[in-house]
Amino acid sequence: MPRVEPQAKSNNALLVLGKISSILDAFSLTRPVLTLGDIREATGMPTSTVQRLVTNLTAQGFLDREEDAYRIGLKMAYWAAPATRGKEILDVISPLLKELRDTTGETACLFRAEQRYRVCVAIAETRHMLRREMHLGKILPLHAGSAGRVLLAWDQDLLDEVLRTPLESITEATITSSEDLESVVKQTRVDGFAITTGEREDGSSGLSAPVFDSAGGLVAAVTISGPTLRMPREVCEGWVETLLQTAERMTRLIGGRFPSEAKS
Repeated sequence: MPRVEPQAKSNNALLVLGKISSILDAFSLTRPVLTLGDIREATGMPTSTVQRLVTNLTAQGFLDREEDAYRIGLKMAYWAAPATRGKEILDVISPLLKELRDTTGETACLFRAEQRYRVCVAIAETRHMLRREMHLGKILPLHAGSAGRVLLAWDQDLLDEVLRTPLESITEATITSSEDLESVVKQTRVDGFAITTGEREDGSSGLSAPVFDSAGGLVAAVTISGPTLRMPREVCEGWVETLLQTAERMTRLIGGRFPSEAKS
């Protein structure tokens, strides 16, 4: 029998771990339950490999069987809990802002609602010399910009409060009609994201998506923003999937879930 070198054993183990990671990565908040066919399609691995690994993962509790499909096993939550124990939410998700900045090249921010305003609570600034001015703690109106639309879309009480107040015109593109604002906010909830151009600042664009907590409540809006000359509508649309993936990863890292109506 040929002797297996330690290095070869190590490489084989890493290869198996990579395949297991690919299987687990196939699950998401929008697709929490997958069949063997779904997993095979997502990973590109042979059917026999998928069947073998899924069987072993289920036996170990990493996956739970649900009729003819599978979901991430509850045992994973037992291990995941210590990962974020003692960490503030911003500490957990801020690295993803830097990753989003590096992927798009533009400023990535996190906004939270405070009364009738939105506040920048985390930021990874673009490395471009030409940039929109943004800093931690900056207070902005909720009725202008993509982040405001997201924050209003999943907070009906806040939306009602904003709609009862006069909407200040900041630029020619700012929405000042309560009916128009209510309409675009409703569409944001349907779409799961928002894209705006020039609403708060001429020549600027932004796209935002929601981050949710364990109760399905809105935590924040994650935003990509920059000059419209680098971020025309078609560029923003091309970044939607990247933004939504980042928002989902943030939601998962803090143990959050999508509200049922957000699972489009």
